Amino acid sequence: MKRRTPDSSVGKRSFPTLIISAQLRESSRVLAATAGQAPEIARAASILLAALRKGRRIITFGNGGSACDAQNFAAELVGRYARNRPPIDAVALTVNTSNLTAIANDFGYEEVFRRQLAALGRAGDAAVAISTSGDSPNVLLAVSAARRMGIRTIGLAGARGGKLKALVDVCVRVPSDTVARIQEAHITILQIWASIIEDALYPISRASHTGRRALRGPAGSRNSP
Repeated sequence: MKRRTPDSSVGKRSFPTLIISAQLRESSRVLAATAGQAPEIARAASILLAALRKGRRIITFGNGGSACDAQNFAAELVGRYARNRPPIDAVALTVNTSNLTAIANDFGYEEVFRRQLAALGRAGDAAVAISTSGDSPNVLLAVSAARRMGIRTIGLAGARGGKLKALVDVCVRVPSDTVARIQEAHITILQIWASIIEDALYPISRASHTGRRALRGPAGSRNSP
């Protein structure tokens, strides 16, 4: 019987493991460095809360992975983040495929967010524009339109901020040029905002209340009579 040769890799870290460890370390480093953006993150949270307290809406949008982030943020507000409470008015402009394809076909892809924003937004709303490069044409066009409509604007971008940083009221820039790391930080920032909003509008003592008034949402909101 042929004797088995000992596996030389036993006791050593495999190549995939090295990649995994390196990427996790880099992700942790970028998230830690993003703490330097805490003042901007706080300013943006104040804008979002101010809009909601006046009965206005949060509108969010982005392309690709950023579209997923926008949808998840809206879902955590309309549904729940950490606990049961009344729904919070938020909409992602990436969920209606009929709107997206009709607008892209008839007016061009650059119009897919601007045209929806013109239909759904109103003065006093808050828009969260997500672009890792900060240079997505359809995002920039929508932000410019939002400003003309009296909608407060927040940008989520990468280290450079692109053209987006000059267009928005507040731009949170993740200190990285790697798309994956930027997106990971964006998700964390959006969840921080969801947590702040939920705690501010519905403290634990109020969130447990199931009466009709609580279910209608903040006074003056679209969920109120």
